[in-house]
Amino acid sequence: MFVVNAILHALQISLFMLWEVLWPLAFGFLLSAMIQTVVSKRAVAGALGKPDLKGFVLACGFGAASSSCSYAAVAVGRALFRRGASLVNAIIFEFASTNLVFELGLVLLILLGWQFVAAEFAGGLLMAVILWILFKVTLRQRMVDEARRQAERGVFGSTHEAHGEMDMSITDGRFLSRVFSPRAFTAISHTFFMDLKALYVDIGLGFLIAGALAAWVPNSWWQAFFLTNHPALNEFWSPLIGPVISMLSFVCSVGNVPLAVVLWNGGISFGGVISFIFADLIILPILNIYRKYYGGRTALYLLAVSYAAMALAGFLIGGAFQLLGLAPTNHHVAVFETQPSWNYTSFLDVAFLVLMAVLAWRFVTTGGIEMLRAHARRPEAGAKLVRDPVCGMSVDPATSDEKVEYMGASYYFCSAGCRSTFEKDPARYTSQVVQVEHAGHLGDSRVMAARPGGKMELHPSAIDPVCGMSVDPDHAEYRSFQKGETYYFCSAGCKETFDKDPGKYINRRKTGAAG
Repeated sequence: MFVVNAILHALQISLFMLWEVLWPLAFGFLLSAMIQTVVSKRAVAGALGKPDLKGFVLACGFGAASSSCSYAAVAVGRALFRRGASLVNAIIFEFASTNLVFELGLVLLILLGWQFVAAEFAGGLLMAVILWILFKVTLRQRMVDEARRQAERGVFGSTHEAHGEMDMSITDGRFLSRVFSPRAFTAISHTFFMDLKALYVDIGLGFLIAGALAAWVPNSWWQAFFLTNHPALNEFWSPLIGPVISMLSFVCSVGNVPLAVVLWNGGISFGGVISFIFADLIILPILNIYRKYYGGRTALYLLAVSYAAMALAGFLIGGAFQLLGLAPTNHHVAVFETQPSWNYTSFLDVAFLVLMAVLAWRFVTTGGIEMLRAHARRPEAGAKLVRDPVCGMSVDPATSDEKVEYMGASYYFCSAGCRSTFEKDPARYTSQVVQVEHAGHLGDSRVMAARPGGKMELHPSAIDPVCGMSVDPDHAEYRSFQKGETYYFCSAGCKETFDKDPGKYINRRKTGAAG
């Protein structure tokens, strides 16, 4: 009976915490989905090519506007790297994606208070700066080349890769129409539930583990572990041990906030909480994905520089808040004892549950379930994948059941929902090359781009320097950056060939242009 009561007590604490943050979680996911609906991942890669100050700022901004799922962030990071983003900016993007997002701030606000929100965002930017400096000082081109060769192999890392690839952004039309149109309603519902699907395990585990630790581990043990009887040592020790606890917890993204509440209640320092939250990108499963994506040596390097950046950022931001008198001193967390009652929290929880039901209806009726099944399918090794023109997911033509012939070309889809969306307005998702002039890297060649309503417009196109094919720069998936110039490719194969000997193709282009 004692064991049963202990389990029930832990579950009760978990549910109390979940009820307190249900509406902030839903609201954060909704805001994130709306932002992802108007920010195209395909446009991001072209902006992150150079590891300079501009690239750093854009990486932070685009990361903050993306999904907070750590696994999806890592998958997107590799995709950006393969499409031409620098390794530095791809990693900065990942850290911004998991530390500078709305849902994280809202949950922190409810469970721990505004000071932690301010420290999380200020510290997140500080950590990104430290990480950028460490990359500048320690990252060698040989390791970047090694990581790129491994990344180009496309080794499967996790089932979240399809979610990371998904891009249902709406980039045409006025801003309000892009957010409030029926098409936007569909995109928001799909992004909302894809994000939720990617994170529900981590969120659930986070609350369950937090409830168990709060119920079963006495505060005296935590206080001894965090050296609370020695305040000076506590300030140094906590930011160092916080990331280690996070790394061993296997919980990432918003899911580690409930654990942070337990640690704060147990005596970890203010800076220690911040460094703990930062560390969701070095948990053991993520490190294993880094190994698959970039190779073992690069994975160990990313672990070392990431740990150094988050520990130092946690220590510095904790010290700064202490000096400014902003760091809270009361470690008692009332959420463990707060039972649900009919107040504004319950009202908002119910309201957002109703909103989630509406989004779920839209998700289900527009092919969302089929898309989930498609995301769960692991592509065969060596499969020649194409991109679903609606959602951006990679699809194997050999196994896809959804195919449309349009203007002499074949288009493949992850689900019936995407196929149906395409068939309603195929011109929105396609472009047809009508003229190719090999006049240089980005010169006089043109593509005839189909726009909504069937209107055709001429746009400048780039020439793939390897195969000579005309490529639309606005939608090119693969890019390389050499000596201040951007080169666009029709496929990963052409990009890989170019990267092995860029001088050969650059000189050939110049020779051809001169002739």
